[in-house]
Amino acid sequence: MAGKLHLIPTPLGDYAPSQVLAAPTLETIRGIGLFFVEELRTARRFLSAAGLKGHIDSLELHEINEHSTEEQISSYSALLGTRDAALISEAGLPAVADPGARLVEMAHAKGVEVVPHPGPSSLMMALMSSGLNGQCFAFAGYLPVKPDARRAAIRDLEADARRKRQSQIMIETPYRNDSLLADLLAVCRPDTRLCVAADITCPDQTILTRTIAQWKRAPMTIGKRPCVFIIL
Repeated sequence: MAGKLHLIPTPLGDYAPSQVLAAPTLETIRGIGLFFVEELRTARRFLSAAGLKGHIDSLELHEINEHSTEEQISSYSALLGTRDAALISEAGLPAVADPGARLVEMAHAKGVEVVPHPGPSSLMMALMSSGLNGQCFAFAGYLPVKPDARRAAIRDLEADARRKRQSQIMIETPYRNDSLLADLLAVCRPDTRLCVAADITCPDQTILTRTIAQWKRAPMTIGKRPCVFIIL
C-alpha cells in the first residue's frame, strides 16, 4: 500500500498534544516513522509528548524551513509515497504560511494521498473572534519589510476591504509587530476597523477590535508575541 502524507497541527501555546489534538491524530502520529519538520529540536519535543518518548532516535526526521534549499526540498520527493509520512508545523496548521506547502505540492504531483488532521489555526481563530466579515476574507500573509512598500501594501488591502467588504488578514514576524501596528494606524482611515489578536489560546491572549480612531486614542504595545492583524 502506498504511503500517505499526513498534515499534523501542533498547539499554539504551551499545551500537551493530548490537550489540543484529537485521539485519532495522536494514534496516527504514533504509527509514523518519517517526519518532515520545521525545526528538529522542537519537533522532537512535540513527538515525545505526543507518545513517541523513548523512540525519537529511531525516527527519520527531515527539516523543511526558510533555510532549506530548493535542491534539498526537491530531494524529499523520493521519500513521499514509500511509507506513511507526516508534515509538522512549529505552531498551528502545517502548509499555511508555512514552508511545508512545497512538500504538499510535491505529494500531489506524485499522486500521494494527502490527509489533513484537525487542529488550531490562529488565522481562523482570530477571524472568528474579530467580529469582522467571516463570509468574505483574504489572507495577505507577510507584508513587505521596507516601510514605504509596507504602507503601500496596507493602502491596497484597505481599498480591497472597502470595495469588496472583505476582511483582510495579515501576519508579521513578532519583532516587527509594533512597526506594522504603527503603519496601520498611520495609513488607514479613521473608520476602518482593525482587529489585533495576539497569543491566541495562551494565558496572555489579547483579541481587540476597534476603529483606527479608537486605536489612536488608546494605543497598545504588542511586543514579540505571535499576532494576527485583520482590517475591514
